[in-house]
Amino acid sequence: MEDLVSEDPAARAADNAAVVTERDRPVTFRTVLAIREYRAIYASVLVSWLGDYLAKAAVTVLVYQRSESVLMSAAAFAVSFLPWIIGGTLLSALAERYPYRRVLIFADLARMVPLALLLLPQVPIPIMLVLVFLISLGTPPTQAARSALLPQVVGRDKLPTAVILNQTTGQAAQVFGYLVGAALAAGIGPRVALTVDLITFAISAALIAVGVQHRPAASARAHRSHLLDESAQGFRLVFGRRTLRSIASMIFVLTAFSIVPEGLAAAWAAQGNPDPVTRGLDQGLIMAAGPIGYVIGGLVIGRLIAPSRRDKLVRPLALLSVMPLIPALLAPPPVVVSLLVLCAGLAQGGLVPTLNAKFVLILPHGYRARAYGVMQTGTQLSQFSGVIVTGLLADRFFLPMVVGLWSIGGMLVMGWMAARWPSDRMFAAAVDAGARASAAPTQVARGVAAVPTRITPERT
Repeated sequence: MEDLVSEDPAARAADNAAVVTERDRPVTFRTVLAIREYRAIYASVLVSWLGDYLAKAAVTVLVYQRSESVLMSAAAFAVSFLPWIIGGTLLSALAERYPYRRVLIFADLARMVPLALLLLPQVPIPIMLVLVFLISLGTPPTQAARSALLPQVVGRDKLPTAVILNQTTGQAAQVFGYLVGAALAAGIGPRVALTVDLITFAISAALIAVGVQHRPAASARAHRSHLLDESAQGFRLVFGRRTLRSIASMIFVLTAFSIVPEGLAAAWAAQGNPDPVTRGLDQGLIMAAGPIGYVIGGLVIGRLIAPSRRDKLVRPLALLSVMPLIPALLAPPPVVVSLLVLCAGLAQGGLVPTLNAKFVLILPHGYRARAYGVMQTGTQLSQFSGVIVTGLLADRFFLPMVVGLWSIGGMLVMGWMAARWPSDRMFAAAVDAGARASAAPTQVARGVAAVPTRITPERT
């Protein structure tokens, strides 16, 4: 039975206690990083993200060099989102059927094969796009398994801090990976960056194999149903409970309104700017400002703000996440736009990890991976919809006016959602219910159902 629990005493207590909540004193990053299994997961996440963002930048450059087509280059970037949109919930539900550790290792090793084929010379562009799609198929089960494994490793009391650390690191890796990947691809060659990505997959798999303990699958074989039914259970869980539905809706709306600067950065930077070098710099500033603000906001909120105060900041941060871009109506210069995006990113960095941590705490063990798949699928669709709608509007109307009015709409929607936000008592009851519903290690080991066989809505 020892391999079923974390080496961290607080995590073991969290797995067995009926009600465990985060202490009112902030848990530090050092405390979380002191857990050996978490260090392995964190290192695996870091190298994997760096490799992925390096590869995304490199693939777009490689396709553009081969095709000299902006459309094909954009398609090479966008195809990596398709697995989430067309099958993210199914792939995430699949992760529940096998031990999370095995899913993480297998996905890393399997993705090395199509990535190695990308390194071959003279690969036709359609084949390259197919290979990128195959590589991306491993992302939903990997991210879902990692998200579901995290509470078992760090314990429920340390989970919010671990989520903040993971997400801020991911944003930093995005900025670094895109910049370095583009520089490597343009200066040395895209295949160098792809080779680095190939190595990171091997390192990531090795870190998980060596540093993470074996745990049984979250879904016992006797309690499995059809994969489509299991995916539908994830949807019913997320949208059938008011607390989870409120969190999911706020994240989806926030994503649709906050992705706009990144999606329209190229066109925004080109307005009235004939110099291609300056346009590129302005575009980079606009695109990087959001992740940089997110990192700073996440670190400040996670390190300095007590958990009880984080919950009270959800409503104001929701408004501040979309409000800063309203002055875009005045058509400010790109540097000012970057500062506005930075301010929005600060609020988002404080809000999103808090919502994500609370979401995971409410989920019962055995549903976390598929619920994560629902969230990621919704997030990808929200990003796609936000960029497409504002892009179509910006083709017909003045771009700064579109962004400013879009942000006003976002503030109104966020204000309505904040007014209907569930009470602290309801969230506390939902977290307690999630702790009770999560399986005791002995039940999982015996193949007993770890979660309710019927998902019941919460009482208001």
